[in-house]
Amino acid sequence: MALSNTIFSATHPRPSPAISRQTRFPAQISPPDLSLAFFGDRRKFAEGVMPLLTMSIRNRVYASINSTDASTPSYPKSEDDEDFVPMPMVLIDQDADPEATIVQLSFGDRLGALIDTMRALKDLGLDVIKGTVTTKGSVKQTRFSITKQDSGRKVEDPDLLEQIRLTIINNLLKYHPECSEQLAMGETFGIKGPEKKVDVDIATHIHVKEDGPKRSLLCIETADRPGLVVEMIKVMADINIDVESAEIDTEGLVAKDKFHVSYQGQALNSSLSKELVNCLRYFLRRPETDVDSY
Repeated sequence: MALSNTIFSATHPRPSPAISRQTRFPAQISPPDLSLAFFGDRRKFAEGVMPLLTMSIRNRVYASINSTDASTPSYPKSEDDEDFVPMPMVLIDQDADPEATIVQLSFGDRLGALIDTMRALKDLGLDVIKGTVTTKGSVKQTRFSITKQDSGRKVEDPDLLEQIRLTIINNLLKYHPECSEQLAMGETFGIKGPEKKVDVDIATHIHVKEDGPKRSLLCIETADRPGLVVEMIKVMADINIDVESAEIDTEGLVAKDKFHVSYQGQALNSSLSKELVNCLRYFLRRPETDVDSY
């Protein structure tokens, strides 16, 4: 759909006394170069993604300014402070609409017309079929419904979902460099990376929980980095673990992800759960390690 045909509607609900701390992402943006070379070896990237092209993933990504240290919380400045920087947020949701992928962007009241953001999405082979703008307190939120240009269907490819996420974050860092120190991606794309670094050994927590007879719930908390989602899926595929769905939350420097997983159509037993946890912990704590070394 041509950008000029995109229809936006605006709603203005009454301000809530408790305004959400989630703010969102920018708009005046050109798409970055997100070639597969960014993620390293093309073959390994493809092996991790291709078996999962039909997988429906609920991809929720929150880029926030939460604590950068597991034991020391951070306290954002007041909105009345002239140095206050609103919290950026991007949400990619696969479950809200059966026909389209939902992308929500906000960054306080600093977003413009988002024409360049729509152009960046179009350059990724996507159509914006609907747009709405909602104002809540001091936060302006823009919501897009997007589909693939070639099929008219929602996005289900983890590779493309990650490209959407990185495109939006890179655009935010380009046009709002003041958020660079608040985001893990600021280390790669920003003018200045976060001052506090996440200790991967301390930040990494992995648990497998029961979730019925047919699947298990895998919960992962670790240091965020570009390509993390597809890297973890590759590790699971290497030990024949199937990923049925996922919820991806990135909060500042820390990724908090949940995967519904199974093995041959059944929930994971204790020995397989332990093997999965060990493989992921080994990989996540040593990001430079070649996965094929397993």
